[in-house]
Amino acid sequence: MDPTPSGNKKRHLYTHGSSRARTTGGCLDHNVLCIIFSFLDLFDLAHCSVVCKSWHVVINKSKLLQVFYMKQQKLDGSTSLEKPLNVYLEELAMERHKLALAKGSVVVNQWRGHSIGANQCRMKRGLLLTGGGDKVMRLWSLGNYKCLEEYSTPDSTSVVDFDFDESKIVGLLGSRICIWRRDGARSVFPPREGTFSKGLCMRYLDPEAVVGCEDGTVRVFDMYSKKCSRIIRMHTGPVTCLCMSDDQLVLSGSSLGNVSISSLSSDQQVSKLRTRDSTDLRALCFNPRSHLVFAGAASGNMSCWDIRTMRILWENRVSPNVLYSLQHLRNDSSTLVVGGIDGILRVLNQNTGEVVSRIVLAGSISSSRDKNGIVVRTRGARLAEDVHIDSVPKIIRPPITCLAVGMKKVVTTHNTKFIRLWKFS
Repeated sequence: MDPTPSGNKKRHLYTHGSSRARTTGGCLDHNVLCIIFSFLDLFDLAHCSVVCKSWHVVINKSKLLQVFYMKQQKLDGSTSLEKPLNVYLEELAMERHKLALAKGSVVVNQWRGHSIGANQCRMKRGLLLTGGGDKVMRLWSLGNYKCLEEYSTPDSTSVVDFDFDESKIVGLLGSRICIWRRDGARSVFPPREGTFSKGLCMRYLDPEAVVGCEDGTVRVFDMYSKKCSRIIRMHTGPVTCLCMSDDQLVLSGSSLGNVSISSLSSDQQVSKLRTRDSTDLRALCFNPRSHLVFAGAASGNMSCWDIRTMRILWENRVSPNVLYSLQHLRNDSSTLVVGGIDGILRVLNQNTGEVVSRIVLAGSISSSRDKNGIVVRTRGARLAEDVHIDSVPKIIRPPITCLAVGMKKVVTTHNTKFIRLWKFS
């Protein structure tokens, strides 16, 4: 593509000397679009249905998704579906995700994201937020690895934890909370309301940010009034990890190896889940679909409970070293991705704790440079069951400090300058 002229002239939709505008997708009629869509597979068609309103109307009016689904499942056209079509499509998507993570080929794209070690990441809707030692958070497009926005911390304070949504970034800065609006404005909570015992972890679910503190409390802050609305006594030791449910349950792990559960409407813990080895917990996540809670410990142990019965379902030592991060796709009730100090990316069965696959880098394929920087493309390799971790060079398995899971992809940070996107197919 030619660079924009120095005069900053607007580019017209027609060529010089021609009065006819270029044809766009919106100009195509219903029948032409149906013909084009008929060449796609089921999931590409599902993606097209959410591109714009007009495509959504065409695909739904023609019942193309239903036709494609019936054909893929080899069902007779007269067969009626027992559940809404979107439920079946979601089940198919989760099955594809599960198979890709467990057995698919792996390609890893790596790019330089920070000047000093990036150790945190969050991923939502094709966007990735990273941060670390350079006291800057960056928002990336996972489509082209372009940095879309950058947020600096006040007084060059390091970010302990953060999260984001469509309109804002919420960050934990030691003993303060800071909000960055996506429009560029920044605000720090007033000292009286925003300062507290040292914060170690944070989760954000609009309109509240929940902070786990060194003194064993969990503090709930309202993002709009900028006030601390509740202080919940959860543990006698530091709160080391947090997660939240959509129905306002707060789950927190401690350095003493326990998980406490409370409600945002309460100021006391409601229940407590205990691990069998009472080791320092480092990572925690909750699956709202299966009602399972997963915890990773400094010992390399993983524990799983069902919060409906408050009973432990399984416990397994999945790593010989510290586990730093674990996560699953929101609607996935089969696989869990785990990372830690040994740098092995592990895929687990959520229901049994069995390690399904262990993955590391296998060597560089190619690199490319564009205006956004250099992206190095690398293969991922699955380790055989009999391969001992110590035999794998540390240079291809730097510690995984944080990870985020998307559809058939995982992003990892390693407390280095680089960010990695693992793509499974």
